[in-house]
Amino acid sequence: MSEPFILYEKAGRIVTITMNRPDRRNAVGTFEDCEELIDAFSKAEADEEVSVIILTGAGTAFSAGGDVNGMRERNGIGPLETAADTRANYRRGVQKIPLMLAELEVPTIAAINGHAIGFGCDLAALCDMRVASSEAKLAASFIKVGIVPGDGGAWTLPRVIGYPRAAEMMLTGDAITAVEAFQYGLVNKVVEPDEVMPEALALAERIAVNPSRSVRLAKRLLIEGRHNRLKDMLEISAAFQAIAHETADHREALEAFVEKRKPNFTGE
Repeated sequence: MSEPFILYEKAGRIVTITMNRPDRRNAVGTFEDCEELIDAFSKAEADEEVSVIILTGAGTAFSAGGDVNGMRERNGIGPLETAADTRANYRRGVQKIPLMLAELEVPTIAAINGHAIGFGCDLAALCDMRVASSEAKLAASFIKVGIVPGDGGAWTLPRVIGYPRAAEMMLTGDAITAVEAFQYGLVNKVVEPDEVMPEALALAERIAVNPSRSVRLAKRLLIEGRHNRLKDMLEISAAFQAIAHETADHREALEAFVEKRKPNFTGE
């Protein structure tokens, strides 16, 4: 039996999901790969103790994106015998990942330990925050192999870095450095290679110390804010605020403030 593509590790309120195919630079090439990734995120979301997810890659790459050999041989999650078959293949495979991540109520951090290419770049962009190695490069490079982002990258990337920058990345297919990605707003921070996971964990811990229910409610508001008018957002915000006001952690925060002490949050 082959090793699992996804490694899942929980420490306190933080889950680390690692793509574990360093020999193929963590490319996502099979339906099993897609399902393992989706299952890991679903498992973390179903666990009410989890407040943050870190996504990273094993070895020297975050993810090389799709499996080029699979494309050539027309098997796996890419092209099949006919265009109609290929369209259905994308919908039942790789496209399930952005649909999952776009609705995930647990905050996500991409720890970009190495190159993030094609779907790898889009996968990082689907996370809420990104910490990148100074040696990493990122590329929406589908055009370089004569295809387009079939994974929804044309929806994701402009929302992260704006239309002009996304157009430049997608239409040239050129790779950008981690520093350029920081300048574009694609990553939150650039650090030395051996500091990527420590920095991602430090960011995760800053989130995880907060009341877990409110963290998830706040993430849901960020999701809804992408699509709704201000009037609708105010209605949703009032409803979520009413829920938050009734939590034990909110009451604990008020008591701790009055008593000038550190709050002890329980997730209730």
